[in-house]
Amino acid sequence: MDLSDFNDLTFDNIGEWPVVIKLLTVLALCGAIAGAGYYYFVKEEYLALEKVEKTELDLRAELERKQAKAVNLEAYREQLKEMQESFGAMLRQLPDKTEVAALLVDVSQTGLAAGLEFELFQPMPEIKQDFYAELPIKIRVVGDYHEFGEFVSGLAALPRIVTVHDVKITRQKKEGGKLVMEATAKTYRYLEEAG
Repeated sequence: MDLSDFNDLTFDNIGEWPVVIKLLTVLALCGAIAGAGYYYFVKEEYLALEKVEKTELDLRAELERKQAKAVNLEAYREQLKEMQESFGAMLRQLPDKTEVAALLVDVSQTGLAAGLEFELFQPMPEIKQDFYAELPIKIRVVGDYHEFGEFVSGLAALPRIVTVHDVKITRQKKEGGKLVMEATAKTYRYLEEAG
């Protein structure tokens, strides 16, 4: 078979074509049909499959995250319960408006019981925060180091929260003078929710 035989091939005489040519033509047609079928039918399905597989991976990751949370759910509930109890206990340590005056007296009495002499006891305007208000009290007391320690320890032992800030200890100017402690004691009160 030589190349001139290919020039005589027409679709009118397909039956007379050599077997090799017929076989190659059938294979080419089958390949074209398979390629067109893939392009029109299967390619879209592969793209959809890839998209679904990616979604599956995302969902599996989300499931693992949620499963990890679910495994610890009881521990989270216990922790939340403890936090609520602790928060409730702390709220009970914040006086309401009617208890503030008594608390100021307690702070003053704690200083006197420690043997301190008050030079300044000045309640300042309250500072409102999110759900509580700070009530600063500027104090200046005279005494010795151990009395200061007893005073601060007594404040910590009060049933309400009292914190001490900006502590400054100096010696009085006169010879053999006692120590002077200037500080700001802060107590806090719970702000009732506006109804």
